[in-house]
Order: sequence, then C-alpha cells, then structure tokens
Amino acid sequence: ATTVIEVGVDIPNASLMVIENAERLGLSQLHQLRGRVGRGATMSDCLLLYKTPLSETARNRLQAMRETSDGFVIAERDLKLRGPGEVLGTKQTGSPEYRIANIMRDYKMLPLVQRAADELMNSEPDIVERIVERWLTDRIEYVNV
Repeated sequence: ATTVIEVGVDIPNASLMVIENAERLGLSQLHQLRGRVGRGATMSDCLLLYKTPLSETARNRLQAMRETSDGFVIAERDLKLRGPGEVLGTKQTGSPEYRIANIMRDYKMLPLVQRAADELMNSEPDIVERIVERWLTDRIEYVNV
C-alpha cells in the first residue's frame, strides 16, 4: 500500500515527521516520507520509531537513513538491500537468476556486451533463439518488447 502523505501532501512549514513502525517500511519509502518535512525555512526533524528486535535488513535500512539524505546514495543502498529483481519478468526485488554479471559492478561493459549480442543475432540467429528459449522460457513474452 502507498501512504497518502507519500503521494502529494505538501505542507512547506512542517518541521516534524514521526514515523511509527519504521522497521516495516522500505528504504525508498522512508526517504520519501522524510522528504515531506523541511521544505520551508524552518529546521526539521524526522523521528523513526521502531520495535525490537530488528531484522538485519531493517537495521541496515535505518542505518542508511541515519547516514545520508542523498537520494542517489539511498537508491544504491536500497538496490543492494533488496536486489534488482528481474530484468525480464515481473519480480521487482530479490536476487537475479544470472550469477555471472552484476549490473552495478559491470555496467561499463554494457556497450561491449550489446555489440557482441548484436553480432551474434546477425550472424547466428538460430543459436540466439535456442539460448533465449533455454534461459527465458517462461518469460519469452518480455524478450519481444
């Protein structure tokens, strides 16, 4: 469910946000909520209330909130905590099925990989079809998007 305040409540002079059960919310959601205070000239605070014991994931989320308010850093931490999910498919979280490449670590290789894939598709389309069927059988409809 999406919290109402997350989708557009804008009170510029709000200076205090209290989030109960913060351990139940995701890192991006916590960051969105925190961003709803401090929009005016007044100093603001965001208090995260949580119940113990905390899971390791919840502890890492709350630690990230303490350490930074930079949205890019939060997004990277969230990706590391939740996992990227499926590139082809509907799963938005979790570890990818591919164990060789890591999109965060190997992003500079993407142009090279794209060229190699294009060359393979042009020179050996039957092999490409077999590879796609083998690895993406249940998600084949996403390949043709």
